[in-house]
Amino acid sequence: MALGPRLDLRQSQSLVMTPQLQQAIRLLALSNIEIEAFIGEELERNPLLELGGEDTGGDLASSGVDAAFDAPAAPTGDGDPVGSDELIGAGMGEVDRPLDIDMSSEVFHHDSASDCPDRVPGEASGGLDGALSLNEIVTGGGADSDGWEDSLEYDLTLREHLHAQAGMAMSGTTLFIGRHLIELIDENGYLRGDLLQVSHQLGVALAEVEAALAAIHTLEPTGVGARDLAECLALQAREADRYDPCMARLIDNLELLARGALPQLKRMCRVDDDDLADMIAELRQYDPKPGSRFGGSSVESVVPDLFVLEREGKWIIEINSATLPRLLVNRSYHVSLSGGRHDAKSKAWLSDCLAEANWLVKALDQRQRTIIKVASEIVKQQEGFFRHGVTQLRPLTLRSVADAIEMHESTVSRVTSHKYLSCARGLFELKYFFTSAIQATDGGDAVSASAVKSHIKTLIDEEDGKNILSDDQLVDLLKERGFDIARRTVAKYREALGLGSSVQRRRQKKLQGAR
Repeated sequence: MALGPRLDLRQSQSLVMTPQLQQAIRLLALSNIEIEAFIGEELERNPLLELGGEDTGGDLASSGVDAAFDAPAAPTGDGDPVGSDELIGAGMGEVDRPLDIDMSSEVFHHDSASDCPDRVPGEASGGLDGALSLNEIVTGGGADSDGWEDSLEYDLTLREHLHAQAGMAMSGTTLFIGRHLIELIDENGYLRGDLLQVSHQLGVALAEVEAALAAIHTLEPTGVGARDLAECLALQAREADRYDPCMARLIDNLELLARGALPQLKRMCRVDDDDLADMIAELRQYDPKPGSRFGGSSVESVVPDLFVLEREGKWIIEINSATLPRLLVNRSYHVSLSGGRHDAKSKAWLSDCLAEANWLVKALDQRQRTIIKVASEIVKQQEGFFRHGVTQLRPLTLRSVADAIEMHESTVSRVTSHKYLSCARGLFELKYFFTSAIQATDGGDAVSASAVKSHIKTLIDEEDGKNILSDDQLVDLLKERGFDIARRTVAKYREALGLGSSVQRRRQKKLQGAR
């Protein structure tokens, strides 16, 4: 066979994602706060986009889309939203026409859940029922409440606080060494550096470094600059005038206190039961991390993307439009620009800006409708949770929701990523409602792992100091409640809840009884 160049004609099929489809998929995975930042970038880039108010006409990208349905019936709406690829196939990103939105068919016309006049203050917010950490802040409230940004204040860092005090309490060489030592203090208030090494680095005597550290120990908060927990507690005991020989021995043997060796501590400290209990109670009042109250960055608040509440037997689901700007296409500005004399390049640029603005408005509206559809199905599937709490949380997968609403599983995954739902029971990430299944012992419906964790926590919270439940006993009690679960799974769930073993809990109960 001869080798040589030639031309061949071949026909093949391939799937190509247009830039508009890529943008629609990316918008679907963003939270409302991220969408707000994205819109800000588009406003700077596209002159035909602008933020609109209530009295401004135009194409609305944030229409306060809501959903209401009778529990437990399926959500109702004006029609199933089409996918992003259908929008592109229809050429909606290139035509100049307003959105096909019937605003009169929507349930609400509010910017956010706080605009509802008959809503009970605090109805859509509350505690997290153990679902999130204590550092997370749930926002919400009535129309008269201040924004969550107003509650955030700039806090001095621990080092800034110490430097300000050092300038008034020290001078000369001591101030120079003290400022160097302050830079070696971590966020918890502990000194993370060797004094001998510091003396070599600065070329000063070790006694001068120790004197500077002693001066730091006099600064607020009490206990800052300590090199370990025992020194931190000792500094606070001295400040409270409680550092006697008995307290000193107790602080020097904190490992025995952690193990619950109270008889041994009584002999070492030469005190009776009442005195030891008073000393332990005194230690509990001290702060083991004196620097943790300071911070160098603002608190990041979790803002809900959706509001869910029950009204007259119906579940109301509403997009939090307070964090979603209302985006308009300025058609009058487009007409004024098109009327002048422009070259072909300028006309093409202006046409592209209009097409991109129209597409962005439609993509944002489609995003909201998709989120509402997914959230409505989650509320329908987990109605027991919204009515009775975490014990009624059902096993749920992305595929089951996707099949119910006739969407792809990847679409549901993007919708539920980094988005939070606020309801009467608190603030929850949408991913929280998807849990694995635990088979029931009686052959009934499976229950979610979160419900099992809730029962484990309840059983441990109700135990007394004389009857600490082992993991085997927890397995038996859970079987009595209808949960078929292995011992290793109980141990895994208990550790995930931050609950210690039976030995650790027994020691803790013993220490609490000695207070």
